[in-house]
Amino acid sequence: MAKKKFYVVWVGSKPGIYAEWDKAKATIQGFPGAKYKSYPTREEADAAFKAGYGTALQSGTASAKGERLVTKPRIGVDIPLPAWSVDAACSGVPGPMEYRGVDLATGQELFHQGPFPDGTNNIGEFLALVHALAQLHRRGDHQTTIYTDSRTALAWFRKKKAKTTLERTARNAILFELLDRAERWLAQHHPTNKVLKWETDRWGEIPADFGRK
Repeated sequence: MAKKKFYVVWVGSKPGIYAEWDKAKATIQGFPGAKYKSYPTREEADAAFKAGYGTALQSGTASAKGERLVTKPRIGVDIPLPAWSVDAACSGVPGPMEYRGVDLATGQELFHQGPFPDGTNNIGEFLALVHALAQLHRRGDHQTTIYTDSRTALAWFRKKKAKTTLERTARNAILFELLDRAERWLAQHHPTNKVLKWETDRWGEIPADFGRK
């Protein structure tokens, strides 16, 4: 079971303390210079919110659990355009998995696949990355940058091989077919689009995030 968190929003469309990530995310998504952070207890969240962003940053409360205060990047300024982000969500390991891609300039969902039974988040992140590259290739777009928050997906992409330990079964056979197809595509193509790591500690959740923290 995921641990309960409380989300402090200092700068957003509606500053405050939220017990649900979806509600906190709604106040910061697309808000220039949004400042927010999660805390493990309501007491810590209350104290940080009352102290203010600058004081919380200087007091060291942001390092209690190795977390950092984050400032949402300005799309088109801190994050040059054109750019896409990709992400996956999986309920359990293995469990139902889905992935998608989002245009950072508009927030538009570009593709959404799944849910697929008995998958993993790593597989979804990798498939989302290759899906985005293939879609851009079909468009003849070699300029758009792709962001992923998964180091594993980046490593698999660079090696052109998905090093999953997931057991192949009849239920998840389609996922392994998609992995085989993705690996073949990478072997046959040489995409020149930049693929970069989304710095979650600095910028908050990636825009393609499914909001299920």
